Amino acid sequence: MLDAIIIFSFILAASGIGFYSIELLPNSTLDQVTNLEALRLVVAVFAAIIGGAIGLSFQTTYRRLESQVKEMPLEVILTRAIGLVIGLLLANLMLAPLFLLPIPADFGFIKPLVAVVGSIILSVTGMNLADTHGRGLLRFINPNTVESMVVEGTLKPANTKVLDTSCIIDGRIEALLETGFLEGQILVPQFVLQELQQVADASKDQKRVRGRRGLEILNRIKEDYPDRILINAVDYEDIPTVDAKLVRFAQEISGTLLTNDYNLSKVASVQKVPVLNVNDLVNAVRPSYLPGDNLDLKILKEGKEPSQGIGYLDDGTMVVVEEGSSYVGGELRVVVTSALQTTAGRMIFAKPQASALA
Repeated sequence: MLDAIIIFSFILAASGIGFYSIELLPNSTLDQVTNLEALRLVVAVFAAIIGGAIGLSFQTTYRRLESQVKEMPLEVILTRAIGLVIGLLLANLMLAPLFLLPIPADFGFIKPLVAVVGSIILSVTGMNLADTHGRGLLRFINPNTVESMVVEGTLKPANTKVLDTSCIIDGRIEALLETGFLEGQILVPQFVLQELQQVADASKDQKRVRGRRGLEILNRIKEDYPDRILINAVDYEDIPTVDAKLVRFAQEISGTLLTNDYNLSKVASVQKVPVLNVNDLVNAVRPSYLPGDNLDLKILKEGKEPSQGIGYLDDGTMVVVEEGSSYVGGELRVVVTSALQTTAGRMIFAKPQASALA
């Protein structure tokens, strides 16, 4: 109904302008017209056709703009509205002295022209500044905005988690959600989703498989937890790298960055952004074995030394068994003798229980 009203209004206005525009023709031209009413009707019809085309174009543009506004996050609409209002206020304050200047009557059109142009420029500038700093302003005014969920039963809000590409592809985020160890809202920025799509469309098979696996995991957790996993349309065109965008976004919403990228974790920590590294969590929950503890271990291969055998725990920890080379392919009970933490991970040294008791 609204679309029809918009188009009909343009047709009616254009036909009226065409009908009465005949009066603007010179009298010498009007004197040569034998049927003035027919000329009015023809001009009105042509003007109505043009008005209909303009109305249709306006209606299409209006609907497209309406659709874009509906898809905008609430904080973007609010910040842009604030920027627009501030820009208009500055325009009125700065341009007010212009109307007090003595300008000749022949150049009187300059005042409204400068006022309109200045208002437009300052309004657009205010909206652009709001896009850059508005979310931080809203966060400063009200720390408990939509970016944070309040944990039920407590007064302390749970920090919003910002998910990066490596953490999605890794897949362990799904297990963390299933076990309930991860609380609060989880945001996936649009630029992370775009990077994941680029990985899924890569030319290399291995990279493409990882990207598609990440998209499948993201779709599953979004279906299983629709109220907690949100895609945020935020983007920063002035920042070239995804890692820098993630840090900036986490800073603005006072959120926690969820990743398993070591370098990103260090960069975020330097900039005072809280980080949850999945690899650190895995290392923290690994069982701790002390000298004298017993393990049931399968020896998979020989070690560097002739008498050594190598086995692995369920979490991937390598166990070096002295005098274990003769047990390759079999299982035996071993006794832990020592443990060593290296940059590549943890190593455990052991020997067969029978040998240890001898």
